[in-house]
Amino acid sequence: MARHIYACPLRWSDMDAFGHVNNVVFLRYLEEARIDFMFTQAAEAGAGEFAGGSVVARHEIDYKFPLVHRPAPVTIETWVTKIGAASVTVSYEIKDTAEDGTETVYVRASSVVVPFDLQVGRPRRISKVEHAFLSRFIEDSDRAKVAA
Repeated sequence: MARHIYACPLRWSDMDAFGHVNNVVFLRYLEEARIDFMFTQAAEAGAGEFAGGSVVARHEIDYKFPLVHRPAPVTIETWVTKIGAASVTVSYEIKDTAEDGTETVYVRASSVVVPFDLQVGRPRRISKVEHAFLSRFIEDSDRAKVAA
């Protein structure tokens, strides 16, 4: 399974009064990784239509472990778990990997993203080029579903 890797910097303002990254900030981190994946990386692969408009229809997030502020970025892995005719489900893990290979997962999450035509003000279908790009990142498991 191919995953998009994004190194997300932590900002001092991300911390809450308890000294760890606030739960709401994690959604910003997911957004940064998703923008890098679906706008920047997709455009470089010739599938830049997402940058013309998309909306998040749903977020699901599980907080696993508190993340405290530090100078090093956190890693966000992003992959696709479902491609529909007019939506894509993107999954994420926000984590660190120690030198010995031990992983600490702070968040597991998913977002349903809908391509959106801003000029006409409504959702649109996923193009063949977008589908081909997203298919490179589909999860290789029984849970993955790809619609034609």
